[in-house]
Parts: sequence; C-alpha cells; structure tokens
Amino acid sequence: MDNNLSSSTNLSSLELDQDSLVEETNNNNNSRNHLRSPSTTTSPPTSSVTATSPSSSINFQQPSTNTTIPTMEDITRIDPSPLISSQDGDSSTQYTDDMTSYTSYAEQELIDSQHKPNTAAAYNNNNNEGDPHTLTPPTWHDTFVHPFSSTKQFFIELSSFFSWEFLSWMAIQQCFISGGVFALVMSLGLPLFKELGIDASRQQLYMTMIFAPWAMKPFIGVASDLFPIRGYNKRYFAVYSILIGLVGCCVLLGLYQSGSAEAAIAAGPEAVQSFADWIVICFTAVSYEAATLDILGEGKYSELMRKYPESGSSIISFKFGWSLLGSIITQSFVGPMSDAGYFHILFWIALMLSVTPFYPTLVGWIPEKKRTKNEPGMAKLCSGCLFDKGSFQEKKVPFLVITACGLAAPIMAAVTTYASLGIGLAVSAVLLVAFTVATYFIFPPTFFKVFLAIILTYCSNVSIGSGLSYFYTADAACLPDGPHFDYTYYITITGVVGSVVNFFGVILYQYFLSGWRFRSALIFTIVIGALAPMIDLIIVMRWNVKIGIPDKVFFLLGNAIFENLVGILQSIPFSSIFAKIAPPGMESAVFAYTVGIANFCGMVSNLLGSGVIKWSGMTTVGDDCNFDALPNLIVVFSILIPTLVGIPATFLIPNVLQTENMIDWEKEQWYVSQRDGEEPLSEEDVENNNADDDRDGGDSRIESHLL
Repeated sequence: MDNNLSSSTNLSSLELDQDSLVEETNNNNNSRNHLRSPSTTTSPPTSSVTATSPSSSINFQQPSTNTTIPTMEDITRIDPSPLISSQDGDSSTQYTDDMTSYTSYAEQELIDSQHKPNTAAAYNNNNNEGDPHTLTPPTWHDTFVHPFSSTKQFFIELSSFFSWEFLSWMAIQQCFISGGVFALVMSLGLPLFKELGIDASRQQLYMTMIFAPWAMKPFIGVASDLFPIRGYNKRYFAVYSILIGLVGCCVLLGLYQSGSAEAAIAAGPEAVQSFADWIVICFTAVSYEAATLDILGEGKYSELMRKYPESGSSIISFKFGWSLLGSIITQSFVGPMSDAGYFHILFWIALMLSVTPFYPTLVGWIPEKKRTKNEPGMAKLCSGCLFDKGSFQEKKVPFLVITACGLAAPIMAAVTTYASLGIGLAVSAVLLVAFTVATYFIFPPTFFKVFLAIILTYCSNVSIGSGLSYFYTADAACLPDGPHFDYTYYITITGVVGSVVNFFGVILYQYFLSGWRFRSALIFTIVIGALAPMIDLIIVMRWNVKIGIPDKVFFLLGNAIFENLVGILQSIPFSSIFAKIAPPGMESAVFAYTVGIANFCGMVSNLLGSGVIKWSGMTTVGDDCNFDALPNLIVVFSILIPTLVGIPATFLIPNVLQTENMIDWEKEQWYVSQRDGEEPLSEEDVENNNADDDRDGGDSRIESHLL
C-alpha cells in the first residue's frame, strides 16, 4: 500500500476540510467493515481448522509507527502495489491510489484512527499508529499474560481474511509435509547413507539431488499458472504431487526391509550403489511433494495478501509456526530411532504423513476460481488440460528463461550424481553464465547488478557440511579422539534447539536489523557468518577439549545456537530483496526466477563442496578415517571465500533502507502492464474485474510463488 500511496503524492497536497472528511469516512465505514468480515468471498465458507508454520498463537510482528519496519510480510509478499476495492462496486473506500484522490495518506490516517474497527488492536488496547486497517498481532504482554484469549482473537481475525478450510489446509501441509515428512527425509540422509558405507562426498551429492525439486519451484509455479488441469490451477497439481510422494514412500517400504542394508553391503559396491540410488529416487519423490504443495500454498496466500493487505503478516506467522512445530516433533524421534536402526518404522511414519493433505486437497480446500476454455486467451491443450496462451504470449521471453531456470536444477543434479562430478560442475558453470547473460539483456541494469550479487554471494558459500557431519558422528574405530556424537544428540537435541533459535532469530532481526540499509545489514551478517565456522574449527582442532570444555556442551552452545542464528539472519535480508526487485505486473514470475537462481546457486555450492571433500583426500568412512584436511577447508571455504567475495558483492546492491523501493520500475518502463496494441483498462473495468474475481474465488493466473 505504501508504494501506491507514494506514487500518488501529487494528490496528497489536496487540502480538505477535516470535518467533511470525517463525515465521508463515517459513510464508508460499513464498507470497510464488510471487507474485514468473516463472510468475505475471498474463498468458499469452511468448517475445518488446522494450521501451517510458526507458532500460530504468537505473531511476533509489531505494528509500525513513524518509520515503516519490514515484517515477515515484507520478506515474502511479492506485489509491491496491492489493490483493494469494494466487492460490490459501491462507494466503499478503496485502499489504492483512488484513496489519495480526495485526501492525503496522513489525513486519512488521522481520520481513520477515530473510527478503527473492532479488531485485535482494540482488543489488546494496542495503539497502532500505522495502518489502522491492518490486523494487529497480540502484544508480548497479552500473549504471555492472556495466552488463550489473545490466541483466540488472533484466529478469529485471521479467519476474517482467510477461510478456515484454507487455514486448515495450510496447517496440514506445513506441519505434516514441510515440517514433517520432508524434515524426516532430510534428517535421515546422514544415518541411512552412512550405514551403507557411503562417504561424505557422495552423500552430499545425494542430498543435493534430493533437494532438487525445491530449486524447481520456478518451473512448478509457471506450469501451474499456465496449464489449468480440469479447470484448476492448483488442485490437481497438488493431488498429483501427493500421489508421487506416496509412491516414493511405498517403494521405500518394499525396498528397505530388515537386513536389506546388510545384504546390499555383503553383495558388494555395485549392490550398495544400486540400493542407494533407489533410496535417492524415493526421497526425491517425497521432496517433490513437499516443494509442490509449498509453492502452491504460497501462491494462494500471496494472492489473498495482495487482495487484502490489511491482513498484515499474520498468515506468514501462522505458516511459520506450524512448520516449526512439525519440524520439532519430527526431529524429536528421528534421532533415537536412527540410533536404534528402526528405519523401516520411520518409512511407515513418512507414508502416513504424506497422505494427510490428500482429502483436503481433493475436495478443494485451496480456494480458486475454475477456469474455462471460453476465457480470453485460453486454449484447450488436451482433454482435461487448458493453456493460458494469452498470459504466456504477453511476456514470452521472461517466461521461457524462468522455466529453463526451474528445469536446470534437476538436470544438473542428475548429471553430477549419476555421470561425473566434473561434468556436472562444468554444466552448472555454463548454465549460470547463460542465465547471467540472459538477465543482462532482458532486465534493467539495477536488476542485473542485484542478480549478480545473489549469484556471487550464494556460490561463494561452498558447503562442506557432509564432511563436518561425518566428523562429528564418526565412531571410535574411525576417529579415536573424535566427538563421537550419536544421532539422538546430533539430529534431535541440536535440531530442536536450532529450530527454536531460528524462531528467535527472526525476532532479533525484526527488532535490531530491520531498520538498517540493505548493504549494512548484509555486510554485518556476512562478517558474523564468517565467525560462526570458528566453532567448528575449534572442535576439529580439539582446542575445546584442551581447555576442559566437553564437545557436546561447546557444540550445543556454539554451533547449534550461533550458526543457526547466523543462518537465519543472513537469509532474511535476501528474502526481502527477492520480493523488492520483482516488477509490477510480473511479480510472481520474476520472484520465482530470483528464488530459483538462489536455490540453484545453493546446489552448485553443495556440488563444489562435494568435490572439495573428495579432492582433499579425506577418508570419512571405514576403520581408519582421515580428517586432516578439514581444518584447512573450514578456513578457506567457510571463512575466507564467503567474506572476500560476499562483502564486495553487496556493493552491487542499491544502498537503500529496507523500507524503500530498490528499483524505480516506472522510470525503467520495463514491460508495460497492457498488451501491445491494447488500451489500458479503465478504473471502472478494473473494479468490475475485481468484483468478478471476488465472486468466483479469485483469479489464480500468474500468482505469487515464494521460497
């Protein structure tokens, strides 16, 4: 809304009589309340409840006062210019440029502050000096003193913008899929492959392959937008992804029986390789289910956030809380059961978790408008599948580049894992150069510089995580003087602590770093990030033992807490940058492109790390391990290179506050909103289209797809 208002500053100088403005606002008050009521037609009425990610009972985002401080909504919301209009086309106030046609933003705030609707702000006696129409989260005092009443009020207000069916679907998906089965698969990568005798370098390649579907988000998002199945952009893409995940779990159950790993090891290296490859394929299927459901859910709530920006960041907190809850629960049993060798039971749990969103998805708990072949620009591709040819033709070149970005990740991962690491790295380099050149010619110079900074920063963080994990969990036969962490400690205890630290890391960033300029915040997090690997270096060199600090204590207080904190502090500003460089009219596709490139570069860094571990001469499995090169790898690839490359790369990013626009798209004149040869829509046409979308559940074309 701020961007809309700023674009209309030429109207804000209108001087109107305050009393008449108050009277006019009173006349429109009922219309505003209608927008906030639970009966809004954003999605069909619902009857079920569930949730998604972070603590749904605590929304830690605070309302802004004189200076707008970015919330989690700012980190993830794509559209910088949301449009809110009356559903019925009546005289309701529109929170767009139309509002400033009769009053300035400051005047409107003054007037509306006298007529605030009865929301959480009034409930908590919280004086919100920001947008009076924003859903105000409970204060810290109310959360801890009146936890039940504040939580109840939070859910009541959240349901006035998002239907209970959609909230329930989001909760199931985040808790049982993203925070459940996907977290289970990623946690099992270390103990399962290590049991098969797979070394650290190969294990890191396997985990990169398993993660590949998350780098496919640009392709998944564009495909779901352009190819409605049986009239729906999301429903059947989600259903098919669930079926793929279920097939993966079923194959795992049939493949991994008691004694299967021992039999493969006894049969020789080729049998182990084949057995591991099947596990990777099954894990990748589960990962595909999680990535697809995640991107489709993000697209829908981002669309609704654009339509109702007064909902604030509550849905982000809701999502984060449930994902965090699922992750904590999953990690709490994966470690002990891995120590006991109960992998088959874990696969049964994965199967049960994978099927949880099937029924809600099939019956339409994701609210969306059914598309028909009679719509302008819509063509019938085959039986049951349509093609949104109009949207594709409007911006064909960027769509093709974005699609190629989404397809590059699995191709690169497959070539590297099953052909040659060297060939895979060469293919990765060629693809990165190709995407960089394409970006240079397609996008404005400022965007290209930010894009280049993202590539340099993410690729410079070469991951040697598998080498460290094998060091920490090596047994006495492999490493006599090592830490000898069991999986209960390394996966469960440190994992739960890390999840909690991530939650508080978001809060710390919000209160201490969100008011900084982007460049300063990034340099600070890069410098702090270079200090975090010092914890690993001290343990690997055994210096902590020499001064009498046990490995588990030092690792928990240092690595599990400090490195997780640094990780979340580094990810937040980049997430905000991804959203801020997305141009109006093509927010979803360009956002998906930058996110996809970031994930692709993360995969490249994992491949580089796998090669570094392999070429360093380290021996990570067997009875005579050799980790002598690990300290040098930590210093060079975890401290020096990220600092020497990352800090200069930040100077490619505009030195603006996190509350300011990063690119002036009006000045750039990049891809005008109307199609060539067509007149722009009038205000009346826009209102009529919005009213039609409201009645039909919202137009899902070209929706926002997030990380």
